[in-house]
Amino acid sequence: MSDSIAASNAASSGSFSAADAASDQPVVIRSASDITQLVNRGAAKLSDARVVIAIALGGVFLDAYDLGALAFGMKDITRQFGLSPSGAGFVASAITFGAIVGALLGGYLTDKIGRYRVFMADMFFFVIAALACAFAPNEWVLGGSRFVMGLGVGIDLPVAMAFLAEFSKLQGRGNKASRVAMWCPTWYAAISISYLLVLLLYAVLPATHTDWLWRLILGFGAVPAILIIAIRHRYMNESPVWAANQGDLQGAAAILRKSYNINAVVADDADKTPQVKVRKAAWHNYGTLLQGVYLRRTVLATVTAVASSFAYNAVAFGLPVILSSFLQQSMISTILFSLGLNLCFAFVGGLIAVRYVSKFGAWKMTYAGYACQLVAMIGLAVVGRPADGGEAAISIAMLALFLFGQGFGPGSHTMTFASLSYPTSLRGMGVGFNQTLMRSSSTLSLFLFPVLSAALGTGVFWVIALAPLAGLIVLTAIRWEPSGYDVDAEDFQQENKAGAAV
Repeated sequence: MSDSIAASNAASSGSFSAADAASDQPVVIRSASDITQLVNRGAAKLSDARVVIAIALGGVFLDAYDLGALAFGMKDITRQFGLSPSGAGFVASAITFGAIVGALLGGYLTDKIGRYRVFMADMFFFVIAALACAFAPNEWVLGGSRFVMGLGVGIDLPVAMAFLAEFSKLQGRGNKASRVAMWCPTWYAAISISYLLVLLLYAVLPATHTDWLWRLILGFGAVPAILIIAIRHRYMNESPVWAANQGDLQGAAAILRKSYNINAVVADDADKTPQVKVRKAAWHNYGTLLQGVYLRRTVLATVTAVASSFAYNAVAFGLPVILSSFLQQSMISTILFSLGLNLCFAFVGGLIAVRYVSKFGAWKMTYAGYACQLVAMIGLAVVGRPADGGEAAISIAMLALFLFGQGFGPGSHTMTFASLSYPTSLRGMGVGFNQTLMRSSSTLSLFLFPVLSAALGTGVFWVIALAPLAGLIVLTAIRWEPSGYDVDAEDFQQENKAGAAV
């Protein structure tokens, strides 16, 4: 009896210890803030929560695969459909046009109808679009299918980031910042698997049918999407933090019991306890992101995301072109070099971000990453088209430095800024807004890279260098560190004041 009273007192006072959450004794819930504190304290036993995190990352994996799968097929598509440079840019960027629309819509729906419903629905975009791409008879059907696929990508990322943030604790191993940063190595793993698939298909396809390569790669995206749908149906739950914010304390407590093995029970008098009025989802919340304390955070998150996306898409999507054209590599060596660079530098950099973000913080790691990228782009521009093996080695080293900086820096932590700069009531729309502008940058980058590289050659690297430079400037101006900060508590502050952290 005394343990129950202690748990009740802990809940009513708004303070839960690790022992409260981990014990078998009931943890009494009286408010939505109690739910948030239980998740943030993170003393859950082994449970479905880790599966939810893995499933959220599975969506990110598919996003990356579908965005990167076209890179090796662009030459064949251009030749098969007789595309001009602008036509190739249209096909390449169609998916990001869809992602722009999807991010705006997905951010709103994630906050409005819940994380679970949006998460269960968006995979169908991937299945339908992947199959349509595989059988596309012309560039218009291919571009339209990629646009639909982009809708799925745009909708998926806000809800995936919400799950990563809201099923993780605030500090310690497996904290929110490191879990959100996991999206980055997951992304690069997907890119690497697409490279391996290209390598496998390139090895087995007859020389007379290499034009099937891009169709098979794009169509294969339907396979993991179907698997993810099945797994999500089995394991996914609504975010307990979101459910509590909607006033459903009983539902939130049930999720804690199932996904966290926390014996959470709602107090009989909870409905009589005065509740803090939490911001409800509405389209005008996009405007809230540009007001008060959130303005500086939004500027920082947006500029770093736009700069990261512009530079990364130009380099990563153009990597096969850079290696095969600028460095005069064959198709097979291009695939192997691309795979090696992504695994050894981008992927490893992402793992370093996950491991050390709680120690160094997202701001410092992003700043260092942009510095590496700026040096890399200047190096590539200065070397130009390599004249011998030594200059080729320098160029490859610069590409490696760029990808490594992307992995541990902006590639990981632009999502940290976007996801952890806003409380639960704004998180979906915060990530959606961020993704909308980031995808706009991606669209511009994917469209311009073929055109600029044709016109400027290696001089295009001077243009790309402007992106990390912009990131460094805004980071110098705004020093906001989201790692370890309890941003969800802002939903329960009557005046909604969080200015002390910025």
